[in-house]
Amino acid sequence: MAVAQRIREKLEQGLSPQSVEIVDQSHLHAGHSGAPDGGESHFRVRIVSAAFDGLSRVDRQRRVNELLADELAGPVHALSLQTLTPQEAA
Repeated sequence: MAVAQRIREKLEQGLSPQSVEIVDQSHLHAGHSGAPDGGESHFRVRIVSAAFDGLSRVDRQRRVNELLADELAGPVHALSLQTLTPQEAA
């Protein structure tokens, strides 16, 4: 299974988001240290979820990082996060 698909499934299961946008930005890092051939190493993720209500930005990102611990320990070299509540995204 593709890394982006695993990320999507884990975020959907763990956060029941209203929306998830995942953009593979690996092509922007080709040739840089930590950027393997074939991509799927650098991602930008925008997630809107009520699960973030009452959480600080740091706590939201910690929650996502916990859900994606296996990916962050393996194929994902960089993850840029935008974590929003439904009210913030409106």
